[in-house]
Amino acid sequence: MSVRLALAFLGFSAVVTEIATLVARGVFVPANFFSYFTIESNVLAVVSLVLGAVAAATRTRSTGLEVFRGAVALYMTTVALVFIVLLSNRPANELTAVPWDNTVLHYLMPAAVLLDWVLSGRSAAVPYRRALLWLAVPAAYLVHSLVRGRVVGWYPYPFLDPATAGYAGVALTSAVVAVVLAAVTWVVARAPGWVPGTRS
Repeated sequence: MSVRLALAFLGFSAVVTEIATLVARGVFVPANFFSYFTIESNVLAVVSLVLGAVAAATRTRSTGLEVFRGAVALYMTTVALVFIVLLSNRPANELTAVPWDNTVLHYLMPAAVLLDWVLSGRSAAVPYRRALLWLAVPAAYLVHSLVRGRVVGWYPYPFLDPATAGYAGVALTSAVVAVVLAAVTWVVARAPGWVPGTRS
């Protein structure tokens, strides 16, 4: 329990530090800040770790909680993969306001949440058909980002900005990411069943 809570505090601290730094610089725009998939996923990760800690301490099992934790594991894995493939070559000051936050939000928290899910998350794998429902959140995020970006003239990531990538580029990147996420969803859903000692 203490490890989960410590990781939750670390993720929470990174998000709060980002907000405090941006506020101090006079550039904090809440609607934009919370439009980053990284931020949204890390907030969910904090909630997931806290709920997981409470469930472990009280020795309670909940199918709803397990499905939620699996979904968050997928979203945090998405954060890490997209960052490594599409964003890691960009200047550090474009990624986070504070350098250590970048490491926490894009590397440490995704790894921690995925390991927590795999090693102590479930008694068995999640059926793939049910796990595919997890993809509704990234799909809704994509639609929201494109529609909001068109309205306000701001996109959270350059690969979603038609002015940078072109509409064809945005469509292609989105399609590739969708295919990759469908495959990653299968891995995340099945992974707990592959680890000895996780089945009841």
